[in-house]
Amino acid sequence: MRKILLLLLMLPLIVTAAPYNRNEARPVNDVVFGQIESVRYITQQEVINSQRNGWETLLGGVVGGLIGNQFGGGTGREVATAVGAVAGAGIAHNRQQGQTVIEYRLVEVLIKTDQGKLIDVIQDVDQTSVFNRGDNVRILYFNDGVRVDKEF
Repeated sequence: MRKILLLLLMLPLIVTAAPYNRNEARPVNDVVFGQIESVRYITQQEVINSQRNGWETLLGGVVGGLIGNQFGGGTGREVATAVGAVAGAGIAHNRQQGQTVIEYRLVEVLIKTDQGKLIDVIQDVDQTSVFNRGDNVRILYFNDGVRVDKEF
């Protein structure tokens, strides 16, 4: 029963969405070609406060209690379990407090398409693909967004 409870508590930590990799094949809905009219590099900072929803504290308490339960016997085991649970919860709670500053490096690219339309795209900076005014590019449209790449 303990193993099942522990597995259920750890399941949200194990199941996460896989990030998109640049070398990953993806279906493209549309491709539009054009030329860069202007380029602007942007740095954006975002301060993220910890959510403190309690899951980490709960999991820390459970793990600490399981570790504490391995020591002592009788009443000593109960005390060790309680101390382990409180210590684990305290460590997890303190670890999740505070703020994190994330800095995003973005590039804004204004493109005049071969059909004469202007399209503005903001995306992450890729050091392997630095844009300049006059570069020929392609705009790739996916189900979940857009990506601009240099046309080679």
